[in-house]
Amino acid sequence: MTLLSPEEWQAVALSLRVALWATLAGLPFGVLTAYALARWEFPGKQVVNGLVHLPLILPPVVTGYLLLLTFGTRGPIGAPLKEIGIVFAFRWTGAALAAGIMAFPLMVRAIRLSIEAVDPRLEEAGATLGASRLWVFATVTLPLILPGVLAGAILAFAKAMGEFGATITFVSNIPGQTQTLPSAIYAFLQIPGGEASALRLVVVSVVIAMTALILSEVMSRRIARRISGA
Repeated sequence: MTLLSPEEWQAVALSLRVALWATLAGLPFGVLTAYALARWEFPGKQVVNGLVHLPLILPPVVTGYLLLLTFGTRGPIGAPLKEIGIVFAFRWTGAALAAGIMAFPLMVRAIRLSIEAVDPRLEEAGATLGASRLWVFATVTLPLILPGVLAGAILAFAKAMGEFGATITFVSNIPGQTQTLPSAIYAFLQIPGGEASALRLVVVSVVIAMTALILSEVMSRRIARRISGA
């Protein structure tokens, strides 16, 4: 007797795939955005900060609808991408895009806090020795903020695993293609006798979420110990 049915495993596997790609694709942008918000001063900084955190405030369905308008096959970005064979709407790649955007604020916030905890004088010292900004970041800043980067990535992964509203609006709920864990739970609850399958997937979701939160907390404590010099 298997723990999960093939259909349930399919939803779990697709969710892991979507969450992994959403996290990996978003991480470079998350580090850059967090660094810009933590270290740079530029016109419109608060606007950028607001846009970054907007997915946390907007209803997820609104975010999904905006993605559909923008990245749909007739959208201003989706239409040109379709011409070169890249399609997001109603594909698993669209699920990854939606999950990545919804998880992006959590990633940026965790990384930004870790950057702000680094003494800028350490970076200035490296710059005075003739090192470029990129080299200073790679050799001084990045090693110090690595726990924060990992914590942000873990939180983003967990958020991406649980994303539902924006995903189902943008890519629908197609078994084997766009049906992630939350979508599968929703689908099972709509059919007679599907409660057992839904409950098993709920347990899987809770285990993944708790594991991510524990790992993130461990990373946060490492940052705190580093700051205190312990």
